[in-house]
Amino acid sequence: MTDPAARPTPRLTLGPLLYHWPAAKRRAFYQAIADHGPYQEVVLGETVCSKREAPVAEAMAEAEVRLKAAGRAVVRPTIGLAVAEEEVAALEAVARTANAGALIEANDVGALALLSGQPHHIGPMVNVYNEGTLTALAERGATCVTLPWELPRDSVLALARRARDLGIDCGVTVFGRAPLAISARCYHARAHGLTKATCRLICDQDPEGLPVDTLDGDAFMVVNGLQTQADAVTLMVREIPEMVEAGVTALRVSPLDVDMVAVGQAYADLLAGRIDDLAAEDRLLDLLEDRPVANGFYHAAPGADWVAAE
Repeated sequence: MTDPAARPTPRLTLGPLLYHWPAAKRRAFYQAIADHGPYQEVVLGETVCSKREAPVAEAMAEAEVRLKAAGRAVVRPTIGLAVAEEEVAALEAVARTANAGALIEANDVGALALLSGQPHHIGPMVNVYNEGTLTALAERGATCVTLPWELPRDSVLALARRARDLGIDCGVTVFGRAPLAISARCYHARAHGLTKATCRLICDQDPEGLPVDTLDGDAFMVVNGLQTQADAVTLMVREIPEMVEAGVTALRVSPLDVDMVAVGQAYADLLAGRIDDLAAEDRLLDLLEDRPVANGFYHAAPGADWVAAE
């Protein structure tokens, strides 16, 4: 039996930026991550809308150079929903870079055929709900699978154990706003009286998406271009030890418009034993300010719920 103390510390992964930040903001963000961030791996690229790529292409190319120079592993993600011809072309273009040695994360099942037989990652937008799916993906070349946000504890632990048996990495997102759906239509544009085709990339006005309230005025969800997200921010800290014990080898943090260097450092300090889970949770809650938090999915409760420590 493996000695738990001998297990390697899970790596910290900074997930893809889900929001459409302008080039200058991206440059400053990734410069800070390269210079000071504790992340060993960064998923760098667009997953929501391919129209966002061209205006920031130069800034993202610069970010990749900086991150690699700083010793960070860079993973390129595919788009999450390829419907239009230009979206399919964008997906295929990213997948082709695997032939040149780039490490690709598939976020659309359409990418799986393009990546089959080559080492690649599976992102949380691909539905991996059982051990059979996990095994099939590993057999096709997946070396790391980041599980969907909405899985309950029993499924996360079972899949982590299976990934350990298969000899592949298993990732879980422990911080960020959970994507709930992605559509071929852009409701962000519609909110401004525009269409997807004439959107003018209006989503760049909302650095954490556009909040949507119920008719009664209660916070409900967030619209981010083609993507619908939870209003509450997923925050898991106390849950980490049992996930690591089961076989989770990568903790993913999804960027928000907060100090993401400090967010990563809180998790790094927790994993290194410099602070306990309560101190890490308090530090992260301070960084999130007045944003609501949730961990309901993991605890088999409504996803928007916060299940407090017993």
